Amino acid sequence: MCRWFAYISPEEPCLLSDVLVEPANAISKQCSEHYLPKLLPHGEEHDLDDSNDKLMQMRNSLLNMDGLGIAWYTQAAENYVKNVEGQRPALYKTQSPPISDFNFRNLCSNTETQCLFAHIRATSGSVVTQVNSHPFVFGRHVFMHNGAISNFSNVRRDMTDLLSFDAYCNILGSTDSEHAAALYITNLTNHGAKNTWEKDYPIGEMLSAMNKTLVQIMELQQKHLGEKAAPNSLNFCATDGRKMVATRFRNHATQQPPSLYWSEFAGRTLNHKFPGNPDGADLVNEAATKGTDEKIGKHTIIASEPTTYDEGEWHLIHANCMLTVDENGTEKEVPVKYDAKFNAVDPNFP
Repeated sequence: MCRWFAYISPEEPCLLSDVLVEPANAISKQCSEHYLPKLLPHGEEHDLDDSNDKLMQMRNSLLNMDGLGIAWYTQAAENYVKNVEGQRPALYKTQSPPISDFNFRNLCSNTETQCLFAHIRATSGSVVTQVNSHPFVFGRHVFMHNGAISNFSNVRRDMTDLLSFDAYCNILGSTDSEHAAALYITNLTNHGAKNTWEKDYPIGEMLSAMNKTLVQIMELQQKHLGEKAAPNSLNFCATDGRKMVATRFRNHATQQPPSLYWSEFAGRTLNHKFPGNPDGADLVNEAATKGTDEKIGKHTIIASEPTTYDEGEWHLIHANCMLTVDENGTEKEVPVKYDAKFNAVDPNFP
């Protein structure tokens, strides 16, 4: 499966290389190696094959080598362009693996932001090309996905019928994920035109739009496939640069969705200005400029895998739940609202 990483803070910027490149389990190194506490066994005596969850084994045996994308928010447009208020996303996409992408590494070493999305892709069938790499940008809003809309070809036509005209026109690639992004922005703006993508919507409306998007996908699958519909894995994340909503969802009675964690502490361990090291308690950060008693600003990280060694810094988002982060940095986990009739049977893992 894909992997993604998100950082947001109302006050504390992060250096991209601190969170995306330097840690031993940074997302740029999750192309083949994975760390999933509370879901998979770890340690010298364990490996992926020791898991009893065959679906989990399958998800994490794939190589995430099919594209890289990052989106980070900056005030540049606000400083130079009339009628632009607030930060807007800058976007970088490539087909190169992150560990060998010189431009990516250089960009990360010299860029800070208070809101960041990063994604490495394992294709579920669509072609490997830059436009199919996540994240996807709609004005001030950004969206990314880990998982797959099952039987996407069966529902794609009707899914596009639900989109606003401008959202449909903004789809540049062929992935299920970008169509889901377009459906989310359609729901958020109530079928608004492109200018509505620049608006700031309350966190409650972002949550409702995301929940509606999940339900609409399942409704289309039931309409076209009935009992033959397979479960989806829909770990979505959307932000406007100030607020964020993420989902960990699979419409199956017992199967776990793909991994998704959050932390309100790990940003300090990752930040080179502060004492501590993401790779071990016994490692010393010689570059620290802050004291051990100094506090870091409020922040939240949501990620497919923890990027620090300390499991205590991370919470596993419960299955079929959404995590919201409001403009003050307050996190809240709520269940996805959907009818259990949409739970599907997995023909590959009965």
